[in-house]
Amino acid sequence: MLAPSAFLLSAASTLPLQQSILPDSVHILGDQSTESAESSWTDLFNSPKPAAETHHIQKAWDGLVATNHQPAILSRARSTVDKARLLATASPHAGDWLHAPPITAVGLRLSDEAVRIAVAQRHTPHATRMCLWKGGRQTWAA
Repeated sequence: MLAPSAFLLSAASTLPLQQSILPDSVHILGDQSTESAESSWTDLFNSPKPAAETHHIQKAWDGLVATNHQPAILSRARSTVDKARLLATASPHAGDWLHAPPITAVGLRLSDEAVRIAVAQRHTPHATRMCLWKGGRQTWAA
């Protein structure tokens, strides 16, 4: 359901270019699709629009939704482990490891499979085992 935010940030990002290309007579008309999407977004997510200077940043749109829905998601956690996982992923700097440069010489480069498994384990609270394909054979990892 985050597609409206992607559309709205795209519209905000391209607005200066649109205004430079299109004649002034078109500027007066406004963009009804953007206005409609903003209205739908506000109604759907029960959240105010982000500040005008951050309309072009997806985190500004999605962050409001995440903040408003976090208590409901936490209340639906099935166990204390699931709740702890959700709180950990929402904590500051939880995704900092994604910004680490892949320096092979010091062991900071993960294989594609290792990254896939790490992300799946971090973001799949109900999956206790994962199916892996090694050498054409299916194996299970705990």
